[in-house]
Amino acid sequence: MTLLAAPHSAPTTHLGERLGWTALVLVLLALAYLLMWRGWKARARRQSDVPELAAVPPAVARGPQRARSEGTYVVTTTAGDWLDRIVAHGLGERSLAHLAVHESGVLFSRVGAPDLFVPAAALRGARLERGMAGKFVEEGGLVVVTWQHGDRLLDTGFRPRAAADRDALVAAVESLAGAAR
Repeated sequence: MTLLAAPHSAPTTHLGERLGWTALVLVLLALAYLLMWRGWKARARRQSDVPELAAVPPAVARGPQRARSEGTYVVTTTAGDWLDRIVAHGLGERSLAHLAVHESGVLFSRVGAPDLFVPAAALRGARLERGMAGKFVEEGGLVVVTWQHGDRLLDTGFRPRAAADRDALVAAVESLAGAAR
């Protein structure tokens, strides 16, 4: 039997029906992204009362450090409510970061997002947690720094790349927070 005499392949699905379903899925995806974007913007408007962040003092970048680690800045939330992400001033943006505990405060040097400096007087403590606002890891995998910003008590999560850094970071922040009280 030759190829010319062989039966033709089965007909393909109807192109119009396939294009219709594809268009429907694309419209639903666009709608979902639009609603998420509007939700993010509405949250930012609700949090417009969050004061500007403290500027990083020039001496901090060069000063001595009590502890330091590289890792991931996870998020800042309202203290005690790990789902209430603070999006004002870029605090809701996850990024690679270095966390350094200085005598004058805690500095999160973030890649692609504004740096966050928490003055020592604003520190309330630190602890290890399992997760917060979209990032969950092993027990004690996140260093959470609690601090006062205006009239809000906030938690900022940081995931050190090296597990050995966690306890040293918590101890350094705790001693700094205790000295500031």
